[in-house]
Amino acid sequence: MPLPELVAHRGYARRFPENTLAAVAAAIAAGARHVEIDVQLSADGVPVLFHDRTLERMCGVAGAVHERTLAELRTLACSEPGKFGAQFRSEGLASLAAFGELLRGQPEVHAFVEIKRVALERFGHERVLEVVLHALEPVLARVTLISFSIPFLAATRRKHPLPLGAVFDRWQEREAAAVWELAPEYVFCDVDGLPARGRLVHERARTVVYEVADARVALALAERGVELVETFEIAELAQALARAAPAGRGGG
Repeated sequence: MPLPELVAHRGYARRFPENTLAAVAAAIAAGARHVEIDVQLSADGVPVLFHDRTLERMCGVAGAVHERTLAELRTLACSEPGKFGAQFRSEGLASLAAFGELLRGQPEVHAFVEIKRVALERFGHERVLEVVLHALEPVLARVTLISFSIPFLAATRRKHPLPLGAVFDRWQEREAAAVWELAPEYVFCDVDGLPARGRLVHERARTVVYEVADARVALALAERGVELVETFEIAELAQALARAAPAGRGGG
């Protein structure tokens, strides 16, 4: 049984503000071959990397991404001050196009691009898909679109041959008829929503589990059929897995 492959969750989020270009570049430098980022749209419809529904935790200001234009967002520091203080005050919000340019220079890296539900609620499936595909056009061959929104993924399936990933809080959600009809290439699940025992596989899809920091948990998940695990601690978990893996076991 090989080790699970690691996905840098929002970049190297343990040591850099999440979803920033610095976090993504550091994750790749640490050996990540899969990175996951979150996408929302600015008020003027430009896709940017951002997870939360409000700007408070990452930027220290009130409001939401979709309430400010890209120009206005670029005046903010995306420094996660509650975690890092003033260390990254020069780091700004990244556009999805800038992320694509970074990825363009890293041909061995694959990206999971999560479309956040708040963007879909505000702008609709068609517009979000259009601007995301445009921003990522140079690197689409190495991109998987993922989302909690099965209707958005289904709409994407009808329009584009991109691989897709369905994201769930609880493992049993994958059994919904709409998910089987979608036939996603990846199924993502929160580690806290998994059953205590049994195989963790879904027909024709690779299983990804988030958020994992403990090598023992990652190895146990691999034994149950999980192929990839997401982690905020890409370097630390890779090193711990190398130490914890039984002798003669291959890496992923």
